[in-house]
Amino acid sequence: MVMASRKYKYQRREDSKAAEHCCVPLCAASSRFNSVLSFHTFPTGEEKRRKWIHNIRREKLNITSHTRVCSRHFTSDYLIEPLKPSGRRLLRKGAVPTLFTWNGFSVAEPEQKDVNNHVDENHVPVEVHHAEHDYCAVPKPAAADNALDQTVELRQELERLRRQVEELSMGQRFCLGRFAASDDDIRFYTRFLTHSHLMAFWKLIEPATHNMIHVSRVRATTMKSEAGTVGSALGQPLQPIDEFFLFMVYLSLGLEQRDLAHRFNIHESTVSRIITTWANFLYTILGSVRIWMSEEAVKAHLPIEFQDYPDTQVVMDCTELRCQTQSSLLLQSEVFSAYTSHCTFKGLIGMAPHGAITFVSSLYADSVTDKELFEQSGIASLLKPGMAIMVDKVFLVDDCVPCKFYRIAYLSKREHLSVDEVRETQSMARLLVHVERLIDRVKQNKVFDTVIPMSITGSINELYTVACLLVNYQNGPLVKPSVKN
Repeated sequence: MVMASRKYKYQRREDSKAAEHCCVPLCAASSRFNSVLSFHTFPTGEEKRRKWIHNIRREKLNITSHTRVCSRHFTSDYLIEPLKPSGRRLLRKGAVPTLFTWNGFSVAEPEQKDVNNHVDENHVPVEVHHAEHDYCAVPKPAAADNALDQTVELRQELERLRRQVEELSMGQRFCLGRFAASDDDIRFYTRFLTHSHLMAFWKLIEPATHNMIHVSRVRATTMKSEAGTVGSALGQPLQPIDEFFLFMVYLSLGLEQRDLAHRFNIHESTVSRIITTWANFLYTILGSVRIWMSEEAVKAHLPIEFQDYPDTQVVMDCTELRCQTQSSLLLQSEVFSAYTSHCTFKGLIGMAPHGAITFVSSLYADSVTDKELFEQSGIASLLKPGMAIMVDKVFLVDDCVPCKFYRIAYLSKREHLSVDEVRETQSMARLLVHVERLIDRVKQNKVFDTVIPMSITGSINELYTVACLLVNYQNGPLVKPSVKN
């Protein structure tokens, strides 16, 4: 005989559902006191129902919709255990109760019997009339404890396997968590110096992501997303931090949107919406931070290299971004640069002497002169008498602002420079290298490294401004520490 190995632990159920009771003679099982057991209704088929009645020895049982047989009377191969803790235990097709008090909860080899024979009711124990709900009867502790232990072990194993699946999935998914342990990968994909730098920046902007305005998937207008994520037509919606990671990968590596769609397992149109959404979001968030520094703050952080130019407030230079040739001849003429022989956008960048970006202008067509760019950018309203600006020799805007200019000397109509001019030019050139390095940090974002396609020209101003402002968060100091007074 195969002994049943299930024990049962009695406990009070906390739910308010009506209690269920087992109708088998000598069984006191109740759902009120035992939440481990499951209670099953009689089969609807007449033949199967008669077999159940025969096995439980209650030939004259009046079966209703509330009549139940508990799971302790079925062998384990008849039971289908739930996959989830909140699931219900089910019976397999053809299940028949075979474990009872009178057979010691064991299954013996079936005996050949005449199907017409019926159980002699005189052989049924006398106690049958008050055993239907005899709560005083204590069943043998034969199987419940083992069943409970097995359930706990199975749940622990299920949790372990779930964690293992998540770890394997994390290794296959292209997301920030996959590269969190490698600062080299973080620097490659996002331009942030380390994972700690990136997470420090994320903590600054994360509270605002709950109110982020997402680009609509239907129109070119925007709408507020209640879920906080952009949906995906292929895989699961990306979490906000992975949307941010996608945007940084696009900005840093300049990958095609189809490539990003394959990497992140989302639709290509979703990639486009995420990029536009985060460009607008970061443009608003970072643009609201005042980066222009006061004279006192600039002097407090003045590097030793600028000690010969102590009143320098900002070091300025222009940068150009190549763009795809416009189909309109008029637009071509506005953005064509005779200097580079390409269609370009032009922008103005200002750097404090210690290396932080303190001014970023919008992008303008290359047809705009340096003087017009200087006036339209708004930098003039920030400059005051007593301040000094350091610029390249070709930046002739002295009459635009009432402040001092440090500029590399140029020959004009002279044949050569004086000795003092040469020394000053060399000294200033070494300082102007810093703003060139700063611009190079911006252009290390590969999205600006090639010709900007027409498809993103509508967002190029936001992308460029965000790339410039991110430099203050991504990298370490550009210039050596300041002079200590």
